[in-house]
Amino acid sequence: MASLLSIVIAIGVLLALALVVFCVVKWWNLRVIGVTPVPLFTFIAILFTSGLDVGLIMFPLSEFATYADTATSPEYGFTNPLAIEFGFWGFLIWGFYFLTSFYFCVIEPRVKFFQIPFVKVLNNIVIVGTCAFTASLFLIYLPGYIPEIGDGESVVVTFYVIVFCVILAAAYSSTDIRFVKILSVGSTCLFMALIVGMWVYAGIGPGEMASNLGLIGGYFSNLHEFVLPINAYHEFYLFWWFAWSIMIGQFTSRFVGGMKTQHLLLALLIIPSIPLAIWFSVLYYYHANDISTQGVLNIAMVIVGITFVVNSLDSLIRLYSDNLSITTARFGKLTYVGGNVAVLFGLTLLFQSQWLQIQWIGAIVVGIYLSCVAYIVFTRHHQIMDIESSPTENTLDFTKIESA
Repeated sequence: MASLLSIVIAIGVLLALALVVFCVVKWWNLRVIGVTPVPLFTFIAILFTSGLDVGLIMFPLSEFATYADTATSPEYGFTNPLAIEFGFWGFLIWGFYFLTSFYFCVIEPRVKFFQIPFVKVLNNIVIVGTCAFTASLFLIYLPGYIPEIGDGESVVVTFYVIVFCVILAAAYSSTDIRFVKILSVGSTCLFMALIVGMWVYAGIGPGEMASNLGLIGGYFSNLHEFVLPINAYHEFYLFWWFAWSIMIGQFTSRFVGGMKTQHLLLALLIIPSIPLAIWFSVLYYYHANDISTQGVLNIAMVIVGITFVVNSLDSLIRLYSDNLSITTARFGKLTYVGGNVAVLFGLTLLFQSQWLQIQWIGAIVVGIYLSCVAYIVFTRHHQIMDIESSPTENTLDFTKIESA
């Protein structure tokens, strides 16, 4: 099974990167416009906080030691732990989000592949499952960040209550798209404040920070090493990114504000990677100097982690609810919120028990990629090759916004 999954993710990554190159070359100067375009900062904030989850806050400090132990894991020996951490989260893999954002802005309105009933249902199953996986990660990692509750390792009732409340908050936030936008910008600001706070607390000097940032160069000089899975753990990460890729592109594409294709790619590769590089460099200083985060810092990280989880979940709940016409206008706010909470909390418990795995969802997404490409090649090839602009209705709306 493991070897089959390895083949699946290798095909998925190579296909996605090839499609990125094709889209950029073919539509280099096309202006990419979503249905509700917003300024670049707001778009990046929505993308950043929707496209990343609590793992960004809670994983790195526990992973640096693993990447440094090349005696146990010699496959990590080609570069330093900080570069590997960055490689699992930054730069190249944001190309997946470029591909899906571009597709849903420019191509899907002409193709309507995701409106095919079976594809529509399957895609929304993926979205719901990935929402639950995000909540389950938060549940699993909470004990280590709030050791004052329980024994610091076991998941106790209080943590279930916290996760339930987080899902409830996300479901309520998803009832109004304004909440999603406000929370995205707010989450980004909180994340920046956390970086600054932990930087100041550790007393990291400019030279030390520059030295850590320099270590990230080990990623770029070994970029080819990160294309295909380094090992089973990297494979897990790649499946995780694939599981997110379609739904994040589907959601964030509506907010793209008129950038040319080439600029959209550069924006998605570079802009999110800057705060990630700084964040990992700060955390690596804590790791290298054995600085504890227990107490106030852990609480601050949990708070930011909660905002990330709420922000990720409300975006995705909004997406699959819109896709399936599960709206507050149709069912009422109480039924809408209660139904979403019941489904997501139940699935969260299944992921937490390891009955469900994110690799399965990622493999389904790879299958959707392949099916979409085949559908276009065999039924919409000439129509797609003739595209010269974003959909007319988006272009007209964008012109009105620019004029105003």
